Amino acid sequence: MEETNGIDQVKQWLRARKPEIPDFDLDFDLIENRVIDSLMFFEFLFFLEEMIGRELDGAQTTHQFRTLRSIRDNILTAGA
Repeated sequence: MEETNGIDQVKQWLRARKPEIPDFDLDFDLIENRVIDSLMFFEFLFFLEEMIGRELDGAQTTHQFRTLRSIRDNILTAGA
């Protein structure tokens, strides 16, 4: 998967759920800004697993899902 395309897919998913946020900078904290809350977290994990075609292991920490940069570095490119 091309890196930019993966980030674009994540941005589209987030925008569909939070249309009031026009864009997501790579370092925008998704958890602190309540873009992803506890109710949405597992839906987001499932989306990422479907997107990357593999199951995420239980060793992932919420820190890895805080920003698009950390998602790119820890999820989208890991195991690619």
